[in-house]
Amino acid sequence: MKKLHIAISTNIIEETIKDYSVRLGMEPCLYVKNEYALWRTDSLNVSIRQDQSCTPGELRHLGWEDDEASNFSEEKDVNGITWEKFSAQQQADEINELWPEASYTAK
Repeated sequence: MKKLHIAISTNIIEETIKDYSVRLGMEPCLYVKNEYALWRTDSLNVSIRQDQSCTPGELRHLGWEDDEASNFSEEKDVNGITWEKFSAQQQADEINELWPEASYTAK
């Protein structure tokens, strides 16, 4: 199964979590305090990250969470947007590498 992945930067993570939780109809499945949040719906994989190197609200990248992805990959499209492709487990591994305290498990 494929889910569209959307990654967005923010400088107001708490407010963004509240807003996106309403928009997506659920709380994030993962929250790393003051850093990162992730929602996984039936069709979407949405992450927000407190990222001072990006403009708030800026698209960080797009991609696909794909159960059949054998490895993590990324490429730029004709507009310069980075597209990633990864499995849920590969995303969990990346999250736990960046934030070991998260102990995130892909479900």
